[in-house]
Amino acid sequence: MSRSFAAVEWSYDSNIYEINTRQYTKEGTFNAFAPHLSRLKDMGVEILWFMPVTPISIEKRKGSLGSYYACSDYTAINPEYGTLEDFRNLVKAAQDIGFKVIIDWVANHTGWDHCWTKEHPEYYVKDMQGNFTEKHGWDDVIDLNYNNAGLRDAMKNAMKFWIDECGIDGFRCDMAHLVPLDFWLEARNFLEPLKKLFWLAECEEIAYHDVFDATYTWRWMHKTEDFARKQTDMSGLWQTLQEYNDEFPSSAFRAYFTSNHDENSWNGSEYEKYGAAAKNFAIFSCLWNGIPLLYSGQEMPNYKRLKFFDKDPIEWNDKYELHDFYKTLLNLRRQNKALRAGDDAVTTFRLNTNANDKIFSFLRKNGENEILVLLNFSDENFFVEINEEMVRGNFKNIFSGNSKDFSAGKKVEIQPWSWLVFSK
Repeated sequence: MSRSFAAVEWSYDSNIYEINTRQYTKEGTFNAFAPHLSRLKDMGVEILWFMPVTPISIEKRKGSLGSYYACSDYTAINPEYGTLEDFRNLVKAAQDIGFKVIIDWVANHTGWDHCWTKEHPEYYVKDMQGNFTEKHGWDDVIDLNYNNAGLRDAMKNAMKFWIDECGIDGFRCDMAHLVPLDFWLEARNFLEPLKKLFWLAECEEIAYHDVFDATYTWRWMHKTEDFARKQTDMSGLWQTLQEYNDEFPSSAFRAYFTSNHDENSWNGSEYEKYGAAAKNFAIFSCLWNGIPLLYSGQEMPNYKRLKFFDKDPIEWNDKYELHDFYKTLLNLRRQNKALRAGDDAVTTFRLNTNANDKIFSFLRKNGENEILVLLNFSDENFFVEINEEMVRGNFKNIFSGNSKDFSAGKKVEIQPWSWLVFSK
């Protein structure tokens, strides 16, 4: 499959940090979030993804505050978070210190009292009785009708509003596969002349890479959960990655994550899901061929499930125990060209060791740049022997700073549930 669009250059070695404005601070506002920018910048975060900033419908609202994804107006700000001017100022402050800003875009459905329900009821799908309807069991939203040309134009212009008014750098498109691909093609062609944007789709449909730069890796996420529950083994993990390699275009960015707003609220934190393996999977997400996606609070780390429809702020302790952990990984992505996503100059190799059933190991190479990763998914201490001639030369351990000459010997010691990451 050939892609119609090339990704914007700054995205190839970047990363994404998802911001849940409601729960990020006690105030739950843009202005209260702003002081965190300098900390996130120091951590190496580059793309800030704001969950929906639009107002939430009141009719059939869930909980006390409703779902972020039940929009009542595509060109307004949720007053819970502040004003349009507040968001405009936040975007500018973030971009001024080097961040890119993308916003969540919910194009498949709206809330029941969206302004279009009265102004343009023809924009919606109707049931046999002529009532608004929704086909996925989400009873606080109603489906839009993409057979209507007026809707398509209105949706594209609503997206344009946020570029014109706030200068955003892209979109994370909610449940993108529920919206016809030809609409997304229209939208990108419509917006591309205005500004070169980054496009992230919450879907895992191969065809959607014709428009989108990045898609989700749900299949991998479910396989890692199976692994943590001992329902698959190391070969099952490798099989899923091989399927991705065979199926998706080489230019496709795949977004890897251990948590996000849905996972945290409905399935539990990464520590509930993965236990001792959580940090190993975090390292994988940052260093495999793709683009890492982090969620609010993972740098603390946050162990609790955040309520979805009610106020439930992250309980920051100001320790940020994983700040340096993520800073090391995210800075490495920026510095080492072997970690670029969707770049045909990069080759990723699975490595054989004397413990293939316990150690997940790979090498990524781009010219003289190389990254060597060993992840111990066991409670055993190993002396790992790498059985690959391609691993040679002097590498630096990115966490300890020590050097290792693999030409002199390919054996390294790795602690239980630990990791070694070497850079050249």
